[in-house]
Amino acid sequence: MIGKIRQAVYILLLCALLAACSAPISTWRTKTTHLVENLGRRETPELFPQEYRSLLETFEHGEALYHVREDDKGADVYYQLAFLKAEMLQSEVKRVRKQREAEKQQLLAELAAKAEEEQLMRAVAKAEIRLRAQQAARLAEAERLAQKKHKETPQPLPTTYTVRRGETLPQISARTEIYNDSTLWPLIYRANRDQIRDPKRLWPGQVFVIPRNFSRDEAVEARRFSNKK
Repeated sequence: MIGKIRQAVYILLLCALLAACSAPISTWRTKTTHLVENLGRRETPELFPQEYRSLLETFEHGEALYHVREDDKGADVYYQLAFLKAEMLQSEVKRVRKQREAEKQQLLAELAAKAEEEQLMRAVAKAEIRLRAQQAARLAEAERLAQKKHKETPQPLPTTYTVRRGETLPQISARTEIYNDSTLWPLIYRANRDQIRDPKRLWPGQVFVIPRNFSRDEAVEARRFSNKK
């Protein structure tokens, strides 16, 4: 790009030499001075230091001819050449600015897209946390209901009982899992007559059958028999 600028400058220099008297000296000097000063206040010296230095040298050469040698025509050629260089630099500066603005907009768009993606990821993470919390709550509730159901479901009553040392039939009958009533011991006695010779003497390790399907009359008779004893 810079090489093309230099080539164009040389061509324009020749054109300027042929048209040295095409405009009044004051007009070219004023236009060029304003353009050179304007470029100096911008980032031109930083973007194109060599080209800007060449522009200043051309303009200063014209100033020297105009003020020192009082060569109006010669100065006019350099003023025109400096003006053309300044216009090219100004065009390049605008191009760079436009490119930078496009890059800036692209960067802003990328940052916005990244921010949106991060926001979406945070929303997804929060949704996953809520989902896990809901799943944990459902599992806990299901476990609680299962435990409650287990507690509410009556445990099957034993149909046999192994005698422990020192136990009697009334003690066995009074146990919660048996009858929870000591006066019903005759039911056990009658169901295990093959093992019990004396209801007052039991042996550890004996396994008694515990009747369950007895009638009310049988229970009344057992209590009556127990009270007699």
